[in-house]
Amino acid sequence: MRLASFSSVIGAVALTLALIPVKAGAQTVINMAVVSRTVFYLPAWMAEKQGFFKAEGLDVRMKVYDSSDPIFVELRKGEQQIAVASIESVIAEAYKGGPVRIVAGSAKRPPHFIIAQPEIKTLADLKGKIIGVVSMHEGTTFFIADIVKAAGLKLSDVKVEAVGGSPTRQRLLRERKIDAGLQPYPLSYEAEAAGFTNLGPIAKLVPDYQFTSVMVDESWAKANRAALVGFLRALRKGTDYMFAHPDEAAEVGARELRTTVAYARRSIEDTAAMDIMSRDLSVAPASLRRVFANMQEDGVIGRDVAFEPGRFVDDSYLVESRK
Repeated sequence: MRLASFSSVIGAVALTLALIPVKAGAQTVINMAVVSRTVFYLPAWMAEKQGFFKAEGLDVRMKVYDSSDPIFVELRKGEQQIAVASIESVIAEAYKGGPVRIVAGSAKRPPHFIIAQPEIKTLADLKGKIIGVVSMHEGTTFFIADIVKAAGLKLSDVKVEAVGGSPTRQRLLRERKIDAGLQPYPLSYEAEAAGFTNLGPIAKLVPDYQFTSVMVDESWAKANRAALVGFLRALRKGTDYMFAHPDEAAEVGARELRTTVAYARRSIEDTAAMDIMSRDLSVAPASLRRVFANMQEDGVIGRDVAFEPGRFVDDSYLVESRK
């Protein structure tokens, strides 16, 4: 009887312990760097709101820099683990043995319009004017050559100044400290409503250009493969959700982009219509090649250097995230 009683007690204790909820493991913190509050980061905000990151055991903390240059410094130092930004510096440094790699795509063509002061009515009117760009080594800088060519001008006919991200360019346009700048929507909508001239979408001049991508330091990626794979899986779900639920995404977009719900909804519609985003997060070969060609024309990479995406792209994490 004593043995039976002891067994009963042990059984009751085991049952009680089984019914106590097990505390979930701590989430992996991932610091994510982005350049500015623009529509191609909306999938990440949707992934956060819908709990897709949390479901992967991740606590993703996004930081907006308003400039691309410091992002790569902090990525290499390990202060940021993932960045979604322009890729020119990654390519240039990879050919010199740099550690940062592109692991997924984001915007495969630029969602920008050429916004100018009200008195500027044509591209030719940009002669002698100041065009603001994010950096002298990234992103919108490389489109200036296409703009001046379409205007029948030379690069020496315009002044290019690195002033920061699109919100900063918007402010400088209002303050008349720059004459023109490439602005993504919804900032382009707001600029038009304020009386600025819209000289057209840059995508007409540059239809293929890998504008933003997901990038990591390869040493961190190798040591945290599961976390990176989970991040990409959640980001893809966030992208799908954004397009499948545009009204809900517009509410989030209005808050994060600091604009109206109507403008945020219009941004999502234009993103779909102009096929801006890589919905499966793939890196578009034609868009990647155009970036490389632009860098060669600008002298950042030698004209005799072969285009070898394997030197700066590692899509193994993205492939695994699709399984």
